[in-house]
Amino acid sequence: MTSTPTHHPIAIAGAGLGGLTLARVLHVHGVEAVIYELEAGRDARTQGGMLDIHEDSGQEALRAADLHDRFRTLVHPGGEATRVVDPQGTVRLAEGDAGDGTRPEVDRGQLRDLLLDSLPEGTVRWGSKVTGARALGGGRHEVTLADGTAFTTDLLVGGDGAWSRIRPLVSPATPAYTGISFVESDLLDADARHPESAALVGGGSFFCLGDGKGILAHRESDGSLHIYTALKTGPDWLDTIDFTDTDTDTGTAKKAVLAPFDGWADSLRALIADADGALVPRHIHALPVGHRWDRVPGVTLLGDAAHLMSPFAGEGANLAMLDGAELGRAVAAHPGDTEAALAAYEAALFPRAEASAAKSAGSLDLMFGDRGLERLLDMFAAHGQ
Repeated sequence: MTSTPTHHPIAIAGAGLGGLTLARVLHVHGVEAVIYELEAGRDARTQGGMLDIHEDSGQEALRAADLHDRFRTLVHPGGEATRVVDPQGTVRLAEGDAGDGTRPEVDRGQLRDLLLDSLPEGTVRWGSKVTGARALGGGRHEVTLADGTAFTTDLLVGGDGAWSRIRPLVSPATPAYTGISFVESDLLDADARHPESAALVGGGSFFCLGDGKGILAHRESDGSLHIYTALKTGPDWLDTIDFTDTDTDTGTAKKAVLAPFDGWADSLRALIADADGALVPRHIHALPVGHRWDRVPGVTLLGDAAHLMSPFAGEGANLAMLDGAELGRAVAAHPGDTEAALAAYEAALFPRAEASAAKSAGSLDLMFGDRGLERLLDMFAAHGQ
């Protein structure tokens, strides 16, 4: 005799910022939801670097979640500063933090903790990897987990990222390589251990571009520098590098990553050469600009599952949170009518996501195309930087 699967009125796949924001906004409106998350726990891994939280998206989501005041206590002072340097090490733009709060910087992990702490105990089911889902009819779905168990739900939300297991229920689209590869690294305790690099990067965001490549950086709230080495290249380049060999002086990984930057200023190359710890490779993927789907009863997507885009417009996390907030509001505004809620949510989601995806794709082309540095400076000038 088989047991009856657990049933949830609302189930969310993925405890990223979007899924957590959705659960929180639903909770504010007295609606219960459960999140299934593949990570073993909230401290299973570090959550990445700084995020600039936009006034009209991420901050709007935090207001809907009744968390904006607490969010303001997490803001990194000075984090909105910007520096642009050319490959010879000459500073071309240096702007301080205006302090107007329209795009304040916060640590992603601290923001995630804020959302987690705002949810009832047990909302997130840790160590629960979603492996697939199927429609049961009438808007209900059955979701299977890696441990062989399953649950059913009346409303299934795919907040499970770029390679979503929920997306195939509504769309055949898959992410495609954008032509840009990243290698991420860190300089720890930068002011004390790497003072020249700390002075070069400054207090906020840092950009150096040239000839289809770049070194991008950001000062973290813990005083470290997070470095993104970016290269316009084929998808196989990262596969040619042994990232397990990270010896400080002789490691082949650093030598391979530095090779395309031959001729760049020593101060810039030091951002890579002096990295502490592992180098982390990452291909940059995106869904098609304008990705959308026909209304499918009982299921929808948010965040990267819905509109994965390159990071070059700073929209991903902000949109994911706004998606979660808007979906939560729609569900609360249409009690007992899931389809009306999803139709209203998706009607606003699609054009919003398309505009941001187009902006992100355009920024990628600008930064890594001809005259990328000059065009970036022109863009900052046009925006009053």
